[in-house]
Amino acid sequence: MKTLLDTSYLMPAIGVRVKEISPDTLSLIRRGGHETAISEVTLLELSAKGAKLVTSGALTVERVNRGVIAAKRDVDLEKIQYTDEDVLRTSISLRGLHSDYLDCLILSSAINRCDVLLTEDSLIHALTRDERYRGLIREVNPDFAVSSHKALPELM
Repeated sequence: MKTLLDTSYLMPAIGVRVKEISPDTLSLIRRGGHETAISEVTLLELSAKGAKLVTSGALTVERVNRGVIAAKRDVDLEKIQYTDEDVLRTSISLRGLHSDYLDCLILSSAINRCDVLLTEDSLIHALTRDERYRGLIREVNPDFAVSSHKALPELM
């Protein structure tokens, strides 16, 4: 199973602990036999969130750079191009359902190239109950699912 990780799951790479997410989640997913992927947009979001924390004094530039570069160079973490034609097409359709276009690109990357999106984003989870969203999923990837850290044991 190929799992796309939302940005929250890479925050430990830049030294940020996310309350719900264990720092070893990536290792657990891989040990469970899953292939892992991110949208290239995730690297941008990771950099942006890191820069905000550097500005507030919570992180150093070096820590953020080290984490972003490590994620970029991780050969077991597939990077999905947001400029992929299918990803763009689906993200534009999603934009009518979700106000954050970067999230639309991440979700579209998952829908088009993965089996599951692992995210803690409540707006994306709520979107899965929308009939227009469900119709899009039926059309593009009927077996696709959105999940969270709570479902990790079930995914393994």
